[in-house]
Amino acid sequence: MQPLLEQASWETLIMVGWSTLIAVVVGLPLGVLLVLTDRGGLLQNVVVNKVIGQIVNIGRSMPFIILMVALMSFTRWVTGTTIGSEAAIVPLAIGGIPFFARLVETAVREVDGGLVEAVQSMGGNTWTIVRKVLVPEALPSLIASTTTTVIALIGYSAMAGTVGGGGLGDLAVRYGYQRFEPGFMWITVALLAVAISLIQFAGDYAARTLHRRGGRGGAAPRLRLLRAKEPAAADVGKVA
Repeated sequence: MQPLLEQASWETLIMVGWSTLIAVVVGLPLGVLLVLTDRGGLLQNVVVNKVIGQIVNIGRSMPFIILMVALMSFTRWVTGTTIGSEAAIVPLAIGGIPFFARLVETAVREVDGGLVEAVQSMGGNTWTIVRKVLVPEALPSLIASTTTTVIALIGYSAMAGTVGGGGLGDLAVRYGYQRFEPGFMWITVALLAVAISLIQFAGDYAARTLHRRGGRGGAAPRLRLLRAKEPAAADVGKVA
């Protein structure tokens, strides 16, 4: 039993780890872009906003099992197979991207608009605002969003196991259900419960730590630093 559990746990870790990385790398800029291109945003573009928003909505509304089946041809083209943990990464990542993008959008919208206006008044461009204000201020919420996404992907990975995706879900179905060995089923449930609890604890701890050290209100020191640079730049201009 132990070798099977170790192999299944490793497969689940691979699936969730890679799909989370892809979801964060793609979903973060998408979420920020949804805010920037909205009405009144720094890069207001209603058409782009509606198109991205609709794609995200379709991705979020589709049940994962259906999404996985619908992407089988694409998964085979990318990985060369439709079974196993490597193949499951493709639908997991595609399912996680719109989920994370909406969470990012919500987190960034919570940033105080006064901070954005303050940086704009000091001549800050869009990239500076995103890099110095929006992302740093929203970081605790972004960490919490990442935690939520990881937990959701663990659940998706268990569903992927029921259709040949490997991992703990596959182990629970093949041994716990099909071979009538309930011990595998309960151990799998226990492992998933422990993993989710640990991830939630670590995510909450990281979010609280970042909140105390600089998120949500931590822009004030950065604004003071930018203001301090303005007179220096002006003096250099006068000397020139």
